[in-house]
Amino acid sequence: MLSTHAGLAAVALAAAVVAAPASAQWTPWAQPAPLQPAPWQPALTPPPVPASGAVIRFYENRGNTPIWFRAGPRSDAATQFLSILHRSTVDGFAEGPRLAAGLQQAIRNAQFGGPPAMLHADRLLSTAWVRYVQAVRSPSRGVLYGTDEIARPTAVDAILRETASAPHLVSHVRSVSDVNPVYAQLRDAAWNLAQMTGGVLDRRVMANLERARAFPSSGRYVVVDVASQQLFMFEDGQVRDSMKVIVGKREQKTPMIASMIHFATFNPYWNVPDDLVRSLIAPNVLNQGTSYLQARGYEVVLNWADNAPRLAPEKIDWKAVAAGRERIRVRQKPGPANSMGDFKFSFANPVGIYLHDTPQKELFNASKRTLSNGCVRLEDAPRFARWLLGRSPVAPSSAPEQHVQLAQGVPVFLTYLTVRSDGARLTFTDDVYDLDGAADYELAAR
Repeated sequence: MLSTHAGLAAVALAAAVVAAPASAQWTPWAQPAPLQPAPWQPALTPPPVPASGAVIRFYENRGNTPIWFRAGPRSDAATQFLSILHRSTVDGFAEGPRLAAGLQQAIRNAQFGGPPAMLHADRLLSTAWVRYVQAVRSPSRGVLYGTDEIARPTAVDAILRETASAPHLVSHVRSVSDVNPVYAQLRDAAWNLAQMTGGVLDRRVMANLERARAFPSSGRYVVVDVASQQLFMFEDGQVRDSMKVIVGKREQKTPMIASMIHFATFNPYWNVPDDLVRSLIAPNVLNQGTSYLQARGYEVVLNWADNAPRLAPEKIDWKAVAAGRERIRVRQKPGPANSMGDFKFSFANPVGIYLHDTPQKELFNASKRTLSNGCVRLEDAPRFARWLLGRSPVAPSSAPEQHVQLAQGVPVFLTYLTVRSDGARLTFTDDVYDLDGAADYELAAR
């Protein structure tokens, strides 16, 4: 029989974690509550936290002006940072509690030891801060990065310059630690859950934190959540719009990608994947003749160049293509039957994934939409184009492949979020690719 205390803990845990179907709508995230300072628990023999050479040089170059004790011997920002370090194992930052133990006495010495003690504590705080910021800003494991444009500053001087120039240091420390609103809500709920389970961190939650850490803290960006098959349009941390998407089948998974959309393509060609050219196009040409290509708007071109010349289908060895001995490029011209629909949204990535329109709108009625060959089909591509462009999406002409530049690039994140938070509870959704169980996310790896 459970003890009274164990029974209460079980009830609390059940209230904190609920399950939801994959089709559940994603409630926009609210600002997380400010982190409360943790009580000081000084270690009997605090481990040393030596100031790094790069930090010391930064201070010397600015005349040893303090950052953390800029307003005097007491620093609310330093206390805030200690609280963050105490729970930073949830951020995957293993050395946080040890650094906090080493910093506590230095902070106390700064309050009573005069300018030399304050400078010493200031440098130690900045050394620990740089380590922490570099950890939470590092690329998320398992994500393919297609561009450096979305990289966050991790150089020592860059981190300390933005910290030193912050008008409100407490707010700056909290903001950097929150990473982004999605991450902050999930992390705070994960920390609360860990307190109810004796400090045990849920590995599935930690995997989702690692994925959510890739998002920016503000601005406009796109999140395609493969797990729930939904797309979210963010503006300054809030979801402004969303729609259903179709993603890759289990055997052709849509990967996690972080990149940037710079243009929209009107009237796109559909470049038929090699496997479909072998398994679909070539057998049909062998059975029906080249009229099969003409009836469906397919054409064969020499290579992948934008101005590649067309080839005569009659001169192709279609038996060799079907057997995989020859490789050709087949594309479908724009039109009502084109698998790309009217829009395509490309972004740099190493695996050729993009977002696009589709004429098969009936497929969005399915509750589970893992149906594509890896690319992402949009429920309402014109609405998405309107949000990206900031105006009505009208093609410049009827010619194929009309690229329209965005006024400013928009970050795009293809991710896989099977755990969500409404600020108080964690909600677990379907793991459609079985990634959470298969992935080896080592806690506190950084």
